[in-house]
Amino acid sequence: MNYSSLMKESLKANLYQHCLGTANAAFSLAAHYGADENKANLAGLVHDYGKRYSAPELLRKADEHSIYLDFYTRSSGKLLHAPVGAALLKIEQGLDDPEVLRAVKYHTTGRRGMTLLEKILYLADYIEEGRRFDGVKEIRKAAFLNLDEALLLAVDNTISSVVRRGLLLHPRSVAFRNSLIVGSNK
Repeated sequence: MNYSSLMKESLKANLYQHCLGTANAAFSLAAHYGADENKANLAGLVHDYGKRYSAPELLRKADEHSIYLDFYTRSSGKLLHAPVGAALLKIEQGLDDPEVLRAVKYHTTGRRGMTLLEKILYLADYIEEGRRFDGVKEIRKAAFLNLDEALLLAVDNTISSVVRRGLLLHPRSVAFRNSLIVGSNK
């Protein structure tokens, strides 16, 4: 399967570029931290597969395929693309690597007990070269000094942004943050 062609054909150009940037960042982080570079690259490339569908389409597909969605995910259009996209990558495209699929599933919220690949994808999505927001340069630097410290900066920034905008905050993000603080992300 040529996932690059699939993503290029099914996403808008700017989103495809973001996926390429995320794949590059994930590859670099994997090389730095001793993770599987090919899996990291693939996870980065396909992480936004679910964004090819609208929120109503994602809900319909989740119901159609009996994909479990918790209350918070079902209630937030911005969170739907990750878990539904991961399931659809397997169902529609035959991607059957459970590590890659799990990284895609949790790339928006994080979770307590994230694997190295999951952490790498979460951070790569956040720091890829196309991202422009206050603090991203510092987090990019931190990403290659201490993975968990960089993740804490990223999740703190995300939680603050969600709260400022009055959006629903997924409890998994809070659990992820707290696990980084106490160092029990196992």
